[in-house]
Amino acid sequence: MPVLSRAELSRTGVIFVALLLVAWATDAVAREFRAADTQAEDYPTVQALRYMGALIAERTKGRHEIKVFHSRQLGEEKETIEQTRAGAIDLNRTNVALIGNFVPAMNVLAMPFLFRSIEHMREVLDGPIGNEILGSFEPYGFVGLAFYDSGARSIYNGVRPVRSITDLRGLRIRVQQSELMSQMIRSLGAEPVEMPYGQVLTGLANHLIDGAENNWPSFVTTDHYRHAGYYTLTEHTMSPEVLVISLKAWKSLSTEEQTVFKEAAQRSSRFMREKWRDLEEQSQRKAQDAGVTIIRDIDRKPFEEAMAPIYAKAARDPAAAALIERIRKVE
Repeated sequence: MPVLSRAELSRTGVIFVALLLVAWATDAVAREFRAADTQAEDYPTVQALRYMGALIAERTKGRHEIKVFHSRQLGEEKETIEQTRAGAIDLNRTNVALIGNFVPAMNVLAMPFLFRSIEHMREVLDGPIGNEILGSFEPYGFVGLAFYDSGARSIYNGVRPVRSITDLRGLRIRVQQSELMSQMIRSLGAEPVEMPYGQVLTGLANHLIDGAENNWPSFVTTDHYRHAGYYTLTEHTMSPEVLVISLKAWKSLSTEEQTVFKEAAQRSSRFMREKWRDLEEQSQRKAQDAGVTIIRDIDRKPFEEAMAPIYAKAARDPAAAALIERIRKVE
């Protein structure tokens, strides 16, 4: 056995400790990020999250990965938003109406009859206004990464066709757990019932509620169309989905890694839109083939006029009023 001098032993010890530190540091930054989504495994938002995960794994050479928990495995949206804020969940895809309970600007995007069309909504979200809104999350424990499409939400029920605002009177309509959505349904003369998304099918089947409001894919993929045979194209909201990362998870990333996550999220948004368009068309065809009565010829003006108290209340907040005005001016 060779005899090492004190200097050689010292150098060997330093090298060994350095190697241990490198190994520890490498292990510390390698991470599997948990992402929550309440939708089913084959839903466009879930596919988009997986696509984003693949991009991140590729860019970081496998150091970072995303594990997607779909189908409410981590809880309903209201619960997962709170967990994301606390840092227990890393990424979350949620509707803006629910996260609006924490981030005020989101309530503006959920305002009924705000967007003139899907094209108008995308012009807003893909431009400076959208970037500003995503940048407003941090004080509330989140970082906004990207917007996903959610189509137009319309009202459906199993009692009668809704052709005018008077046809809604007395109907018990499920809404998201959001005060804004409850105000909207109440303003239309129906009775809002705040209920988690996962309980709506049971509520319809057992007549605990008469109907709900959602987009075509959600109406069909959840089997709501089997118990609610009247779908009225009110298209009252076109509020998007938003992808956020917890501030805790965000701060664990280097500046370079944050750029990777943001770019991957933006690319996943474009990927999601393509998937969404196809699913919307398929869902509408499936509902028609199943005998769902689709009411298209409605006078939207009384529905829009009924929202006056909601907009009057929003106008009392100067920031919200200014944002609404800016959105309406976008061509």
